[in-house]
Amino acid sequence: MTSGPPEKPSDEADKKQLEMAKAEGEAYYRSLRYMAQHVADSGGEQQVGDYTIAYAQERAEGMYMLSSEGKLEWSEPKDENCHLEISVSDAGDGRFIPYLAIQASLISQDGTQIGPFDVPFLWHPGLYHYGRNITVPGDGRYTLRVHIAPPTFMRHDRINGRRYADPVEVEFRDVPVKTGRE
Repeated sequence: MTSGPPEKPSDEADKKQLEMAKAEGEAYYRSLRYMAQHVADSGGEQQVGDYTIAYAQERAEGMYMLSSEGKLEWSEPKDENCHLEISVSDAGDGRFIPYLAIQASLISQDGTQIGPFDVPFLWHPGLYHYGRNITVPGDGRYTLRVHIAPPTFMRHDRINGRRYADPVEVEFRDVPVKTGRE
């Protein structure tokens, strides 16, 4: 797991709280690594500023969507043939960062660009992440570009809270994409 600047005990988070946050991040990273290395068709990660950004790619898959209050409906992919997952965690403690506005694009080797498209939060029983099904021209190697807008949520802590203020761009090159539907 990559790590950013260490957090310091403060009036908001004592040493024990920071240790527990780090342990939570380490558990999240184990789940992330398992998904990227054993479940997904491909995966990778990079540290950029305050963030560790990771991706995983799989074939398109069905999901539940809320159709009305109290009612979920299963939706199978129609034309989509690729499922893209993005994980964003704090570079210092490794915890998942919620409430982000993420956009991504895939660029094929011939220069065809798919996107940019929004990548919303996606609940998963094993790993919180952002994700969606998309349509790509076919199997191959792509460049994945991810843009994260500065989140608008409030931040506690005068010592540790000055983070996530700038937009972030990251590029993963030579991403193997395997298309299909699960």
